[in-house]
Amino acid sequence: MKDFKTLFSQYNCKLADDTVATKTSKIIADNFDTNNTSEVYKQLFSFIDLTSLNSTDYEEQIQKFTEKVNTFPTDFPEMPNVAAICVYPSYAETVKNTLIEDVEIAAVAAGFPSSQTFLEIKVAETALAVHAGASEIDIVISIGKFLNKQYDEVFEEIEEIKSACQAAHLKVILETGALAKAEEIKKASVLSMAAGADFIKTSTGKMSPAATLEAAYVMCEAIKEFYEKTGKKIGFKPAGGIVTTKDAVEYYCIVKEILGDEWLTKDLFRLGASRLANNLLTAIYKEEISYF
Repeated sequence: MKDFKTLFSQYNCKLADDTVATKTSKIIADNFDTNNTSEVYKQLFSFIDLTSLNSTDYEEQIQKFTEKVNTFPTDFPEMPNVAAICVYPSYAETVKNTLIEDVEIAAVAAGFPSSQTFLEIKVAETALAVHAGASEIDIVISIGKFLNKQYDEVFEEIEEIKSACQAAHLKVILETGALAKAEEIKKASVLSMAAGADFIKTSTGKMSPAATLEAAYVMCEAIKEFYEKTGKKIGFKPAGGIVTTKDAVEYYCIVKEILGDEWLTKDLFRLGASRLANNLLTAIYKEEISYF
């Protein structure tokens, strides 16, 4: 059994929500105008996990979705491509068989979005998604168990799923909208990283609230502390409700100011989005674009 009291005591988990809100607002106020540029929009575009996670998805639609990513460099030669395509695990092979661009294949797995299923199924679904071609796996922590302080079970689940990922990167979703206090978000971040997460992610986008700037602040501070203690760089992915260029730039400000320029790469910063790509293109080209 891991000593979580000792683990959490090594990090600044005693956070006041009002203080977090004040510090977050200051970062945005001080840095938004500087970063609200076309060059930053292009950079943000390259961080997108282009996502289709609808109950109405079907194979032909996912093929066409992927083909848009394939043709993007021809249609927009001066733009970087997106970082990844994110789909349900049953479509990982469809993406793999269609994709010709150097773009990652992310699959949600392990009982996404509720995480309410048997651990054996979580592990099997993860392994099947990797076998089908996923290079990245997005999972949700067992939120109920975490809130009930069953930290050992949550930790061990992440460890087992991480093992099933093999060479694929593991993104662990905290579903921060279900975590009422900044202290809970900090503890969930620390636990997930200690258990083997390569990225920590805010939300599934399937519940409200989804991503918030305050959650991003807490998670980035956790990543910074974890790096200082372990030397391991963990990625950050806000997702859920990130639609406008303003939304994206605000998260960029948080990452840049807390974690620095080293984290401003697709290896360490992603944006989970479906509508954001078109809005960034519209802002860059100053005309309405509905490419994706």
